[in-house]
Amino acid sequence: MKLVVGLGNPGSKYEGTRHNVGWQVLAELMERGGKPRTKKAFQGEVAELTVHGERTLLLWPHTFMNRSGSSVLEARDFYKIETPHILIVCDDFNLPLAKLRFRATGSSGGQKGIADVIRVLGTEDVPRMRVGIGAVPEHWEGVDYVLGKFTRQEAPIVADAMTRAAEAIETWVTRGLPYCMNQYN
Repeated sequence: MKLVVGLGNPGSKYEGTRHNVGWQVLAELMERGGKPRTKKAFQGEVAELTVHGERTLLLWPHTFMNRSGSSVLEARDFYKIETPHILIVCDDFNLPLAKLRFRATGSSGGQKGIADVIRVLGTEDVPRMRVGIGAVPEHWEGVDYVLGKFTRQEAPIVADAMTRAAEAIETWVTRGLPYCMNQYN
């Protein structure tokens, strides 16, 4: 089984924000998978898909971004999923808008959701796919930027990125991380 975790924040006020890109990618993946039912579990919401014959669990932690690790840990331990079979999907303002980047290991790079997952799981060796949301504009605070919504001009670019990100996750499930790093980075 694979576990794909979309990082974000619960509540309607966060819908469509840059920080909820992880949730948006999972929603796109779910659409492609026939809209399976979701249920509450692991301090979040989960859905199970079959991606090219591979059982895949989608997890939207409801713990808020900075506390995502406990939700991931619960799902990992319940299903006994090895860390290389977990993929964290999150936003990154250090990447250009719509750029995808896979990594197998490393620091959080300042992304607090990834930082909490690393802290709780006790390893930096957590596969992740970052989705670029563009740089924080001058005179903006980072938190205001990531909690803001995409502009009308950005919306079609972001929609295309969500489709590419969902395709990339399907590729990760079937072909693995090294292939995705070569294909999408």
